[in-house]
Amino acid sequence: MEEKYIICEDSLEGIFTAVYDAYALREKHEHIHLLTEEEDNYRLFAVYLHSQPDLVKTNKVIKTLRSRLGNEVYLALCQAAASFYADKAEAVYKTITDGITSGRGRRTMDDLKNPYVARTHELARRTANEAHKEIEFLRFGELEKGVLYAKIGPENNVMPFIMPHFADRLSPENFLIYDEKRNLFGVHPAGKEWYMVSDAAGAEACIETEPVWSDRELRYRGLFTLFHDAIAIDARRNTRLQQQMVPLRFQSYMVEFRSK
Repeated sequence: MEEKYIICEDSLEGIFTAVYDAYALREKHEHIHLLTEEEDNYRLFAVYLHSQPDLVKTNKVIKTLRSRLGNEVYLALCQAAASFYADKAEAVYKTITDGITSGRGRRTMDDLKNPYVARTHELARRTANEAHKEIEFLRFGELEKGVLYAKIGPENNVMPFIMPHFADRLSPENFLIYDEKRNLFGVHPAGKEWYMVSDAAGAEACIETEPVWSDRELRYRGLFTLFHDAIAIDARRNTRLQQQMVPLRFQSYMVEFRSK
């Protein structure tokens, strides 16, 4: 039987829509593969199909995953789909088919002997770890108009996993989190539900290219930097250990390191 490759958008909606389309083919899953980008060289004796994100199909897949596999497995699949690795769509798709056809259900992620399940587990863990670090290291600043603003540049798309945390703790605040690698904004209006904006026009409407800080923010930045430098002990400075605890890719977005 010929192999079929479904090329989908690099997003949760794109991958879940492709999963729906793969099942709709009603063919053996071992002959169907998911890709998030075109291959440089097409394979011989293979058929390439394109899948466009569809909210209705996505919601149907989500409903099935939650009822058949449980919320914990569903969360792991979402975290894996948010990874920046190119093989994530294939791993997620094969993990879903394994969980459903084998009947493991909520124990789907326990089958680590399955290479696709093991890969999904690894990708989900990487995304979860980075989201945890972003929650720790993210630094908000107050803009001139009183809106709280933070910029990040994560390897994985952690925005959907960190926004609920800050929306819960900063419920009465207007705040924005900007992922500059994906041109993606997490927007939280005070007292309302948060949402994400990914189009360029919407991004420009949210904030200027260079944020204008409030006078109060500038004063507190100066005080915080002074405090950070004052408590440092040069004789005990350990740059290697510091970089292990706070990797360089996070330091560039933290005010206490940018001031140096």
